[in-house]
Amino acid sequence: MAVLLTPAPAEAAEAGRLVAITDQDYDNAAAARIRLMDPAVADWNSGTAQKWTWSPTSTNGFSGLTGAWGLPSDVKLRMKGGAYVALVTDSRGLAGLISYPAGRKLWAANVGSANNPHSIELLPDGNVAVAASTGGFVRIYTASQGTSTYVTYPLPDAHGVQWDPTRQLLWVLGGSKLAGLKITGTPAEPVISDGPVITLPTGGGHDLTPVLENHDLLWVSTGSKVYQVSKSAAAVVATFDQAGIKSVSSMPNAQQVRTSPKAGCRTTWCTDTVNFAVPAATRTLSGAEIYKARVWSSRYE
Repeated sequence: MAVLLTPAPAEAAEAGRLVAITDQDYDNAAAARIRLMDPAVADWNSGTAQKWTWSPTSTNGFSGLTGAWGLPSDVKLRMKGGAYVALVTDSRGLAGLISYPAGRKLWAANVGSANNPHSIELLPDGNVAVAASTGGFVRIYTASQGTSTYVTYPLPDAHGVQWDPTRQLLWVLGGSKLAGLKITGTPAEPVISDGPVITLPTGGGHDLTPVLENHDLLWVSTGSKVYQVSKSAAAVVATFDQAGIKSVSSMPNAQQVRTSPKAGCRTTWCTDTVNFAVPAATRTLSGAEIYKARVWSSRYE
């Protein structure tokens, strides 16, 4: 069910002002959901802080797929055919494309809980890329055709996918490997081929997002560091000593948005707090089991 608590925040989305969180619930899958939060509200426990919330139900088109939900692992806002859409993955198997803000299913697949889907991206032709960490692959699903067929690129510990409209590449992250894949063929029969490869200084690659307002830079987090990577130079250009960062992104004004595990949370990977930097701030949602926080912008760069 999608719940819109204020008018559709299109302008806020493009300004990169709101933040989407993947709120897991390890013990109660039905309680897990995507929440769209307003950082301008200091108290995230107040009713005015949450602008939208979503989870898959039979009512919004996910009959037969709700069992693949409970540990949401990624969410992104994109544009498709002139309308906003959102993409979600869940470690229990779900990959989905939904209308935003209505929250209706446009396409979905069960990637399999054993594969642990971690990240998702919308390609310009309407197909969907999914990175699965335990499965060790990136798949291109033929969502443009309304089907769940796919082609696979092997990538051990695959954690991130990010489309690059300037270079027409799909950047993928797994372990210490950051690769730009070429997607050719047709929407019905996509073909994946190798492009540039960047070997990161450290392993455990985890998150991959754009530095908004900069067409060249990507954020990359690993087990022990956070990097800014130049796509044009195919090289790391900045290093930050920040360990255990589960998600990192930035507002158009360069304010960073990060999550990392917090002692006392239900799992070893969750937190109830989103951290901001430059300028520094924190926002806490009591009782939440947050995995990732995403700047809510449809832009790829």
